[in-house]
Amino acid sequence: MFKRFSFFILLLISLVATLSAHATQLAAIPAVAPHTILVFGDSLSAGYGIAVSESWPALLGERLKQNKKPYVVLNASISGETTAGGNARFAAALEQAHPAIVILALGANDGLRGLPVSAMQDNLAMMIKRAKQHQARVLLVGMRLPPNYGSDYTQHFEAVFRRLAKREKISLIPFLLEPIATDSQAFQADGLHPTAKAQPKILDHIWKPLLPLLELTPAKKS
Repeated sequence: MFKRFSFFILLLISLVATLSAHATQLAAIPAVAPHTILVFGDSLSAGYGIAVSESWPALLGERLKQNKKPYVVLNASISGETTAGGNARFAAALEQAHPAIVILALGANDGLRGLPVSAMQDNLAMMIKRAKQHQARVLLVGMRLPPNYGSDYTQHFEAVFRRLAKREKISLIPFLLEPIATDSQAFQADGLHPTAKAQPKILDHIWKPLLPLLELTPAKKS
């Protein structure tokens, strides 16, 4: 009788331990699995000349956590990248990240090198198309050029971003550096790349048009 009683006690202890371990595992699983925001840009998004942790994409990741948004940020930006280079590696980036949102911030280096605007438009259009095929929402981030590139080229350059956003029905930020463009203290010694102190202003500029995309339910990936 005592042996039988002891057996049931041991069985009960084992069952409680199993249920407790299972409950601990369930508690470790987040209620809402995070989705990915893919930042795909050039040195202006890669954190050139500053600590990566100070760049606006890194600050975006922190803000998402603070606001309890179920997203993580994958920054695939490369300094010196053109739209042609970005287009060449974009498919692989999509396969790796499976993003719910793509922040596409390329084109500055095309403009600075005086590359054909038509080619830039084709490259951006292809990346937007591929993002849509992956059921990702796109925030297109535009750029402006210094006046010494000539009014004809600069106007055609800036028009590309507006044209694509309208045609593809996607969100647009016309000029990434708009909140700091006239503040020389916001740029590093090269006059091109923002300082660490300027990054929060850039993030605020991006956050407003990004917020509606965050509120949408991410599409289920097949």
